[in-house]
Amino acid sequence: MLSRIATAAAVRRAPTLLSSASRTMVTLEESPEASEAWKKSCYYTIDFTISEDDVVKEAVKRFSAYNIGALVTTNAAGEISGVISERDYINKVALLGRKSDELKIKEISTKAAKLVTATPKDAVDVCMNKMLQKDIRHLPLLDDDGTVVGMLSVKDLVKELLAEKEKTIQTLSDFALGKGGTVEYS
Repeated sequence: MLSRIATAAAVRRAPTLLSSASRTMVTLEESPEASEAWKKSCYYTIDFTISEDDVVKEAVKRFSAYNIGALVTTNAAGEISGVISERDYINKVALLGRKSDELKIKEISTKAAKLVTATPKDAVDVCMNKMLQKDIRHLPLLDDDGTVVGMLSVKDLVKELLAEKEKTIQTLSDFALGKGGTVEYS
């Protein structure tokens, strides 16, 4: 009980001790933007688009060559028309005994009207929530004009969130140990 009284007294005295000083504290960063996760993604360095008029086998070759799970499909004008994923191939081709070298991508891809997308400015946690709500693993990034500028996988987002959490833990640990946390008086 004595410690509570002593603490309360210290809190009451604190304003008089700091009355001539203003305090500022360093805050932890907001969730990073999707563009930051994309820059670290394998999708950043490859052409992640494929024509919807190509055969499915071409998409499967790209999945294997780049070790990725989805591609953005584009129409003849180069605009986004959908997404084709490994899941599309398994559910709509392999399990039904269809031939990937005869079937066009546009016959099995998820169409643009049903797509969940994000912008490069969206927070990583917002992107993660979109993916979790729709049970999807890939998220095309569109600019303000609706042009595809990137692609994120759930793995990209998990890596970015993990890095953010590790940074937060390090900042709090340093602060608790008296390293790195600063209070400025002016």
